[in-house]
Amino acid sequence: MRTALEISEAVRSKQVSARAAVEDSLAAIEARDGELHVFLHVDAEGARARADDLDRRLAKGEELGPLAGVPVALKDNMCTRGVPTTAASRILEGWLPPYNATVVDRLLDAGAVVVGKTNLDEFAMGSSTENSAWGPTRNPLDPSRVPGGSSGGSSAAVASGMVPLALGSDTGGSIRQPAAFCGVVGVKPTYGAVSRYGLIAFASSLDQIGPISTTVADSALVMEVIGGHDPADSTSLSDPPFELASQLDGDVSGLRVGIVTDLTEGVDPDVESRLREAVDALAAAGAKVDEISIPTARLGLSAYYLIAPAEASSNLARYDGTRYGLRVEGADVDEMFVATRSAGFGAEVKRRIMLGTYALSAGYYDAYYGQAQRARTLMIREFAAAYEQFDVLLCPTAPTTAFELGAKTADPLAMYMSDVCTIPSDLTGDPAMSVPFGSGADGLPVGVQVLAPARGEPTMFRVAAALEAAAPAPGSPATVKA
Repeated sequence: MRTALEISEAVRSKQVSARAAVEDSLAAIEARDGELHVFLHVDAEGARARADDLDRRLAKGEELGPLAGVPVALKDNMCTRGVPTTAASRILEGWLPPYNATVVDRLLDAGAVVVGKTNLDEFAMGSSTENSAWGPTRNPLDPSRVPGGSSGGSSAAVASGMVPLALGSDTGGSIRQPAAFCGVVGVKPTYGAVSRYGLIAFASSLDQIGPISTTVADSALVMEVIGGHDPADSTSLSDPPFELASQLDGDVSGLRVGIVTDLTEGVDPDVESRLREAVDALAAAGAKVDEISIPTARLGLSAYYLIAPAEASSNLARYDGTRYGLRVEGADVDEMFVATRSAGFGAEVKRRIMLGTYALSAGYYDAYYGQAQRARTLMIREFAAAYEQFDVLLCPTAPTTAFELGAKTADPLAMYMSDVCTIPSDLTGDPAMSVPFGSGADGLPVGVQVLAPARGEPTMFRVAAALEAAAPAPGSPATVKA
C-alpha cells in the first residue's frame, strides 16, 4: 500500500479517487483479516459513502485536507458516533457512542476516511492483544507471533497493508511496543499535546493517543492534524499544533544523543546490537553520542503497575450495569453490580482492578500508591536533568522481538516486562517514538526508541528521520557483537 502522503496527493490531484483508495483498503482487509483478526468492526458502507462524498466535493472544486481520501483505522477505545465502540470488552458490547472523540473529528476534518475499529487488549490492559474479549490478533509478519499490545490491532492493520495509518493509545507503551513488534512507526506524544476527549479511560494521568504508520513522514503529518489545544479536555496543553514536516531532513549534526544504559540491561543481544548500530549511524551523521545512567528508570515497571491499576480501579467503577453497556440482573443492586462486572470484565482487567483497589485501600495507600508517586516524581526529575545534557535519549523499544502467541499468558510478570523500556516516558509525560531498525536473529523487526523532553517532538522526529534513512533492510539479521 502507498503511504498516506502519496494517497492524499494522488486524490487531491485527481490521479486516484478517494473511492478507489478505500476499495483498495477494504480489499486488503477482506484478504487477511480472517487470518489475523485485526478489526472488531469494519464500516465498509460508511467508508464508501465518505469516500464518495469526498470525490463529489473535489469535483466541485473544493479544497480537501492533508489526509484527503486516506483510509485510517482506529483503536476500538476511541468513541465514534453511531459506530460500535467496545474497548474489546463484553461490558461494552453493542455500545454506540453519541459523539466522536476529538481526534476522530480532526481526522475527518483533514479528509481521512475511517474504515473500522481495531482489536486491542481489553480496556488497553495488556502487551500482546491476547486479552481481547473477541480473541487475539496475530502478527502479520508471522501469524504464530503476537503483534504486541495493547494497540496490536492498529499496528497489525498498518503492517499488513490494510491501511496506511492508524491511531492507537499509549499508557505504558501500547503504541510503541506493538509498532516495534510489527515493524512500523509508533508515536506517543507529550502528555496533553493530543486531546484525550472521547478516549475510553484506562489510567488518566498516563493515557495518550498517537499515530502508527509505515513512515516517519506519515506520523508527522498525523501529529500535525490531531495535535493542538482542545477545550473539551481539561488536561490539554494550550500550545499550538506541531510543525513537524520541516524537521524531516535527517540532519542530526551537533545534536546530543544519550544512550540510557539502565534501559539496555537485560535486553536480547540481537536487540541491543541493533541499538548500537543505530547509535553508530547517528554518530556517523554528526551527532554527539554518549551514555547516561538514569537510575530511577529501573523503578518504572514497579511504579507503573501501582499507579495505572489504581487509576483503572477508579475509572472502571462507572461500568456497573446501571447506565449503559452490559447488565446482568440480580436479586438486588449489589448482586447486579457483582454479576455484571463478573460477566463483563476479563481476567486481566479484574486482576488490575483488584491490584489498584488494594493499593488505594486504607492502611496501604502510603506504602504502595503514595510510594509509587514519589518514585514517579524522582523519575521526572532525573529525566529532566538528563535532558539538560542531551537533546534526545535512545534505548530499545522492547527487550525482545515479537514472542509466540500464548508464550507469556500464564506469567503476568513476564508479560509486564515487555513494557520495561517504554513505561518511563508515560510516567514522565514526555514524548517517545519507535522507529523500525532492521531485524533480530529470528528475522522479526526490532524497534529503536527515541525519547525527548516535553514538547520536544520536532527534535525527536528529526532524529527518527535520520534513523529511518539509516535503517538496515527489513529481514536482515543483526550482527551480535561479542
